Amino acid sequence: MPHIAVIGAGISGVTTAYSLHTRGFDVTVYDRQRYAGMETSFANGGQLSASNAETWNQWSTVLKGMKWMLQGDAPLSVNPRPSWHKISWMAEFLGNIPKYKQNTVKTAALAVAARAGLAEMADRSGVDFDFSPAGILHFYKTDADLRHARMINGLLADGGVHRQELTADEVMAKEPTLRGNIIGGFWTESDSTGDIHKFTHGLAKWLMTQGVQFRLGDPVTDLQKTDDGVTVVCGDEVRFDAVVVSAGVGSRKFASMLGDRVNVYPVKGYSITVNLDDQTSQDGAPMVSLLDDKAKIVTSRLGRDRFRVAGTAEFNGENRDIRADRVNPLVDWVATHFPEVSTESCVPWAGLRPMMPNMMPRVGQGGHDCVFYNTGHGHLGWTLSPATAEAIGTKIAARFQGGAARPNHAMTLKNA
Repeated sequence: MPHIAVIGAGISGVTTAYSLHTRGFDVTVYDRQRYAGMETSFANGGQLSASNAETWNQWSTVLKGMKWMLQGDAPLSVNPRPSWHKISWMAEFLGNIPKYKQNTVKTAALAVAARAGLAEMADRSGVDFDFSPAGILHFYKTDADLRHARMINGLLADGGVHRQELTADEVMAKEPTLRGNIIGGFWTESDSTGDIHKFTHGLAKWLMTQGVQFRLGDPVTDLQKTDDGVTVVCGDEVRFDAVVVSAGVGSRKFASMLGDRVNVYPVKGYSITVNLDDQTSQDGAPMVSLLDDKAKIVTSRLGRDRFRVAGTAEFNGENRDIRADRVNPLVDWVATHFPEVSTESCVPWAGLRPMMPNMMPRVGQGGHDCVFYNTGHGHLGWTLSPATAEAIGTKIAARFQGGAARPNHAMTLKNA
């Protein structure tokens, strides 16, 4: 039985381990954290959002970034200090602008495909992750943004995502607690929400009971290619038949050890978890999931007493500092749009999204036939990982088992 190492115990690494385990591989997962799902998979926006599949490779994004460069509370913040990594990434980002439409369609299709994989994993493991088939409501405050959304709707439809346009009154009827000057919106009933950390940690715990090994709490210091495998150095040295790098923003470093180039850049995002400690706040927080297109803020209701609000993109290198000027706009947004919700108890968080310049995950084989990658999911790791895990599992099975298929588990995600 081939022994496969997975580097990274975030959402992409743990779902990769699941995919490999179900195909009969012996799997060991490595992560420097003591528990699974402790970095970028800890407190994201919570949305399983095929409707948010639009890639960022547009000239409008570049112009907004230049405009907002010196505005601390802007949705997009770029540290002007140059680095070769940032410059090379941005040059490749610009080079992918012509592929904006086709990559948006591909991402949407991948997000739709991921739904069945997530359902299988959740049902088979029995993990509770505050799942809700809440749907996602995009709302707009300007005519220009609404016109752009109509254009995006065609691309999403080509990828299999179906959204319904709503009037301002229909938006307010869909989520009665919402306040603000809203002119219209789009409703995606097939989208959903859940707690990424609870899912990742719970699935990892279940995999441990099934025989998957987890080496947690110590960093991997080296990866060494051999003629017929890969050696993982983590205190000791262990030879594996293959390795899958799913290490988030660390994937670039590990790829370099293996002779490959995976140009992920750490794009910081922030969230607050609002603890709904009183009945008024619980009644005043939305049950549907929201995306404010102007502010680039998303929300999820995680059970009865938690409200997750997330947004912003910060290009500032591998920096995990939580800045007040980036968190305060999220708190203020809650006060503006949901005035009945108390923000007295808010837990701030920041995580580094591993983004490729084309905004597409890197899924496939490296330069060595025993090296594979499943990384670079950017802001859609929670949404896409079940599908990319299935894809990498299929590729590795083709490499070692002649394409042997795994059992088909027809399951439906239930409201946890």
